[in-house]
Amino acid sequence: MQDYTKAVKEFVEEHPTGITAVLVTGVGIFALRRWLAGGVCRSRARLDGKTVLITGANTGIGKETAVDMAKRGARVILACRDMGRANKAADEVRKRSGNGNVVVKMLDLASLQSVRALAKDVQQNEQRLDILINNAGVMMCPQWKTDDGFEMQFGVNHLGHFLLTNLLLDVLKKSTPSRVVNVSSLAHERGKIHFDDINLEKHYDPSISYQQSKLANVLFTRELAVRLKGTGVTTYALHPGVIHTELGRHFLPSLPLWKRLLFLPFFFCVKSPLQGAQTTIYCAVDENLQNTSGLYYSDCAVKEAAPQGRDDAAARRLWDLSASMVGLA
Repeated sequence: MQDYTKAVKEFVEEHPTGITAVLVTGVGIFALRRWLAGGVCRSRARLDGKTVLITGANTGIGKETAVDMAKRGARVILACRDMGRANKAADEVRKRSGNGNVVVKMLDLASLQSVRALAKDVQQNEQRLDILINNAGVMMCPQWKTDDGFEMQFGVNHLGHFLLTNLLLDVLKKSTPSRVVNVSSLAHERGKIHFDDINLEKHYDPSISYQQSKLANVLFTRELAVRLKGTGVTTYALHPGVIHTELGRHFLPSLPLWKRLLFLPFFFCVKSPLQGAQTTIYCAVDENLQNTSGLYYSDCAVKEAAPQGRDDAAARRLWDLSASMVGLA
């Protein structure tokens, strides 16, 4: 042991610069990762007796959000397309939270019929709905169509949630104070609503489509807040951060190998699903947000949306177009 200690001491004395560089680098990397992790929801609000519905809650930040809501005592509904994976996720949420009041309901956001069926189920079988978290999404997929013929990213990320939210408004109003939380993205800052070609049939680009759908989330949140003013239902849009989840499953395989190699250092800096869920949780439960509505958040703090995300005329126009597309009066 003495020989080992002596050897270490000699090594330190002989390589002071290198050891200092390693220590500084290590501390720097730790600090960088902590900074990149972003904000943390500090609220201790309980949700006993309340019901939370989360779309796409079988994986990623949706599942982490479900665990948090269940730990707070809520009845949690996982609204998912893949029932096998959803049931496994529900078992995990129950185990991790210690709350057995976690249920699974079928929802395929690419089918308006499925959206309507879920809404009818909730209306008939749930006494209340206190928090609706529109979390599910698809990113950078090929030029696919929904069951109703809409471009997939706009159809799933916006239209499906638009219809679901509207169909559940009566239950939300009955449960006030209640909240609608829409998971958007920083990508909205580069987005544009292509009113003359909403399904991007003239020229499809996965990135442009994703950006449009995320901008639609922000505009929907803004217009919904206007329409719900005074009802006790408040709305929130958010950027969860860049997260290592399954959302990028269509994006990465499409890249050539050399680009994927360039992305490797980037993956070191992304958030975990738990870290990425913090702003969603914050918007869902933080007591200080009770009297605010229609705003955009990032890292558990309000942030100004891009100018196109604050365009009230575009928000109203998008609402009218969306209502027409999904068949709402």
